[in-house]
Amino acid sequence: MRGARELATPLGNEPRAGRAMGELRALDGGAVAIHDGRIVDVGPEGELATRYAATAELDARGGTLVPGFVDAHTHPVFATTREDEFELRTRGATYVEIAERGGGILSTVRGVREASRETLLARLGLHLERFLALGTTTVECKSGYGLTLDDEVKCLEVLAEARRTQPIELVPTFLGAHDFPLEFRTRKREYVDLVCERMLPRVAEAKLAEYCDVFTETIAFSLDESRRILERARSLGLGLRLHVDQLTPLGGAELAAELGAASADHLEHVSERGIEALRAAKVVPVLCPVVPLFLRQDKEAPGRRLIDAGLAVAISTDFNPGSCNLQSLPEVMSWAALRYRMSAAECLTAATLNAACSLGRGAEIGTLEVGKRADVVVLDAPNHRHLVYELGRSPVRAVVVRGRVAYSRV
Repeated sequence: MRGARELATPLGNEPRAGRAMGELRALDGGAVAIHDGRIVDVGPEGELATRYAATAELDARGGTLVPGFVDAHTHPVFATTREDEFELRTRGATYVEIAERGGGILSTVRGVREASRETLLARLGLHLERFLALGTTTVECKSGYGLTLDDEVKCLEVLAEARRTQPIELVPTFLGAHDFPLEFRTRKREYVDLVCERMLPRVAEAKLAEYCDVFTETIAFSLDESRRILERARSLGLGLRLHVDQLTPLGGAELAAELGAASADHLEHVSERGIEALRAAKVVPVLCPVVPLFLRQDKEAPGRRLIDAGLAVAISTDFNPGSCNLQSLPEVMSWAALRYRMSAAECLTAATLNAACSLGRGAEIGTLEVGKRADVVVLDAPNHRHLVYELGRSPVRAVVVRGRVAYSRV
């Protein structure tokens, strides 16, 4: 890959925390040499040209080369959209009020239960095409809109099918504890039993997910219910992720730290005690900066505070039909810079290496370094700072996945 004005990448296989989040290798005129889907060299274009005889070249045309973006928190398997709820929020209704009226997560659950595998797969395919066109090469994908054994398995099997046919890498997460379905609203203990005794063993046995997630919140699963589910998941070999402290200061961050989770996501209401617990346990906070905007909520995650406290922050779209209908990590990076006061370098690290590490893939992706998978984004931008500076259009000119051009608008 040649013709770049700049190459910008974090370095290493471990998450970058605190001040180190802002440390990038920014190389004027940088180039990447790729063989068999792997990066074999990174350096000034002139030097690489003397060492390698290229059989094919991709011209960056004065743009910037960065690692493929990694979205560490999404909900892309759904059948129906919820623009009616968006309009209700513009008129003053809250997320909780809409959920109490039968909307919210349960609205999407109804659509997923009624949809065929073929319908879900087709919709997912469209979502993945858009992720790719926006520079995302790895996506964590949650279930959680089925809330029965068969429907949760259906969603995870749809993800498994997409993994076989799409260039983007998908990381499946079981989120059967997303909400209590209507039929279990007065029998919550029985639903937790169902998740622990039937859903999780089935998912683990069939290897349908790498992680288990729980929506730990006053309107969803309590700390004790979450702990039981997550401990069961861990006993079955699944990694742990948590939605925590999004709507209330419940203490979910402390639970994520106690359990040694891979990530603690949202954190709009995290306490100082929770921040310290996450730092001590080296849990990656995955922040969703556009969600409070989409939900018209004033409270935001303390992104700057988390970084200054020495945590390795990641950022995500939280793409879903209800609380954030957005697939653009470049847009999220701009919002993280504006709302959290993150630098461009911190934003890039948060959307690449730190996100990859939260998914257990720091040694494989997230940076442009020798030996790593050749997932590269060509930006129509003069440098990495321009990535967060310009709003309103996609800066992605081309996307390389495993050494092959998977998207191009050149």
